[in-house]
Amino acid sequence: MVIKKVELEKVIGVTSKIPEMSHPEFAFAGKSNVGKSSLINSLMNRKALARVSAQPGKTQTINYYNVNDELYLVDLPGYGYTKVAVEVKAKWGKMVEKYLRQSKMLKYVFLLIDSRHKPSENDIMMYEWIVSQGVNPIIVATKIDKLKRSQIKGQMELIMKTLNLTSKEQLLPFSSETKAGVKELWDIIEDIYPEQES
Repeated sequence: MVIKKVELEKVIGVTSKIPEMSHPEFAFAGKSNVGKSSLINSLMNRKALARVSAQPGKTQTINYYNVNDELYLVDLPGYGYTKVAVEVKAKWGKMVEKYLRQSKMLKYVFLLIDSRHKPSENDIMMYEWIVSQGVNPIIVATKIDKLKRSQIKGQMELIMKTLNLTSKEQLLPFSSETKAGVKELWDIIEDIYPEQES
């Protein structure tokens, strides 16, 4: 996709209603510090539109990024950061659940997993919950630039085994540093919603 225009159009907090948006939405979920903001910046070909925080767990809102007035990339709050208070975690969880249940324009969910580690209990719970909602998300294995080339295959197999993935097409290696996976992610989005192709 040729990116002509990008803007942060709407920010939703824990007490806000889920808005009815006019374009299809593609949501990105993942634990804190998995690289969601960096991935979204890479997709939008911007360096700092989505804020990359040095402090995991800081993002507490749902952020809607309007791309070309055609679709939204939706950044969901990160989960699983241990230093966040239990009651705050609960609010974030309810906010994400509310979004996934109520968004009328949600077309697809991408679940980000750190490629360097085995998926955590939180990752597994999130994956299983998304599947229970009738969506088979693409797992985006982030930070593959941090792995040695010889390690990538083994880590991909570990992710597939831990999440019980049955198809390699469900798993996409990604790096915001090298841009590996950016084209493939856009191909998936445009394949899901082809009438929006530019």
